[in-house]
Amino acid sequence: MADLPGIVVTGASGRMGQMLVRTITASGKARLVGCVERTGHDWVGRDIGEAMGGAALGVRITDDPLEAFAVAQAVIDFTAPAATVEFAALAAQARLVHVIGTTGMEAEHIAKLGPAARHAVIVRAGNMSMGVNLLVRLTQKVAAALDEDWDIEVVEAHHRMKVDAPSGTALMLGEAAATGRGVALADVRDSGRDGITGARKRGDIGFAAIRGGDVVGEHDVIFAADGERIVLRHLATDRAIFARGALRAAIWGQGQKPGQYDMMDVLGL
Repeated sequence: MADLPGIVVTGASGRMGQMLVRTITASGKARLVGCVERTGHDWVGRDIGEAMGGAALGVRITDDPLEAFAVAQAVIDFTAPAATVEFAALAAQARLVHVIGTTGMEAEHIAKLGPAARHAVIVRAGNMSMGVNLLVRLTQKVAAALDEDWDIEVVEAHHRMKVDAPSGTALMLGEAAATGRGVALADVRDSGRDGITGARKRGDIGFAAIRGGDVVGEHDVIFAADGERIVLRHLATDRAIFARGALRAAIWGQGQKPGQYDMMDVLGL
């Protein structure tokens, strides 16, 4: 076991954090060596297994990321944009593979990852599942094959607790559609319809977000023309698919050259 990569999970008390802990410890492909939570969290100092309601795992939760990173080879991070930027700098100091599944990151956050990527491997994706990344590639290909007579809409649904919209996956899909059309998403994005908006602008890529219940994640890319529609869809029913993808990325990153990568690189797509 000692030769398996040691992995730290940040935001360990969250839904994804706990799923990552379970996935890593059950994988036989990596070791859980650290868990990080924010200062003042009532899980700090406790064994992660016991905090999750199970048997002790021999890993205590810390609010000092450097302490955890010092004994690891990778960190998997599904937290918040500002925290992710801070973790990136620390992970780069420790030369860890930094797998980022954090959503809601703006251009300013992403730009701050650049210096860290000069020293460490960063794998960042709005969605870590194989199915979603295949959908991204299909979206790009379909968009490239169709002209602007086909309107493009990205519709996503998530649980009531999700704090950002559109989702990171929806933006991945929008970027793929824009790339297929040879345009910048920023120039054609329409995600603020309300009231009397006027007719749809030709060439725009629209977004709609649904929030409710415990929906894990649903994404449709709709290509709509007069008389016909093409709908590409992915349904996620278990967060384990994201945890498995993130673990795969952490293992893949071992031995890679410093730089920024995504799940297309990890999956060989």
